[in-house]
Amino acid sequence: MIKYNPKDWFGLIFQFHKSDTLRQMIWVLLCFAVYTACLVWAEKQFPEFNYFSKTITIHSLLGFVIGLLLVFRTNTAYDKWWEGRIHWGAMVNYSRSFALKIKAYVNDEEDNKKIAITTSNFVYALKEHLREGVIYDELESGGLEDIRELRKAKHVPNMIALKLHEKVQEYHKDGKINGEQLINLNKDLTEFLNILGACERIRFTPIPYSYIMFLKKFIFTYTLTLPLGLSYDFSYWTVPIATFVLYIFGSLELLAEEIEEPFGLDNNDISTDELSEKIKGNVHEILA
Repeated sequence: MIKYNPKDWFGLIFQFHKSDTLRQMIWVLLCFAVYTACLVWAEKQFPEFNYFSKTITIHSLLGFVIGLLLVFRTNTAYDKWWEGRIHWGAMVNYSRSFALKIKAYVNDEEDNKKIAITTSNFVYALKEHLREGVIYDELESGGLEDIRELRKAKHVPNMIALKLHEKVQEYHKDGKINGEQLINLNKDLTEFLNILGACERIRFTPIPYSYIMFLKKFIFTYTLTLPLGLSYDFSYWTVPIATFVLYIFGSLELLAEEIEEPFGLDNNDISTDELSEKIKGNVHEILA
């Protein structure tokens, strides 16, 4: 995630980065500008085709509709991004709570170290599980789990969570914690799995295919025919005007595509790497 100062107006206006939509669309915009210029030239050379200028009324009506669709599209994508951030914030809180309770209830130095490693490994496994797959080199050895056994697992975060559950049950069986303490620890571990499930839902449930296809076709058709309605009134000024309209509509769609999958490595995605490092530092500090 890019960190910035929202009060720095001029800095933000003139700042460009690799995820800027202008960079991504530059060749499409140039090709569209050439297409629009050719269309305006053709209408000037063949005035009998000027009756197409009446389509500006249709574009005015459809512009309102496409605006509503893009607002819905952007809001839906942002809702997924924000929900993902809420769940990762909860992961920070519940991991701290779990570590504090282990420290207060048991406080076994050797076990504390193992639980700290396993808890942080769960978070790192969750982070990469939501991407392309777990990076085993990120997992720290010496915890409750065996890294070699994890390589055989199809769902690594589940297997790591299982080890934490087994350890808590072992504490209760050995009489190191009572029933009430067991319930308190299980609440935190249950939330670990709730967060895992919620993040999987966000990651693996895309916007309905039919809706996305319709919106893309709508934008394509609208912008492709827009110069026909503008050329009669604006002549060659149609080129920058129509290109700018395409830039606005295309940018909104690109931004929505980027933030609707918030756990990746794009500039606007949630900084799960940083949050994982924070959780690791917290649990190791508490249980050290």
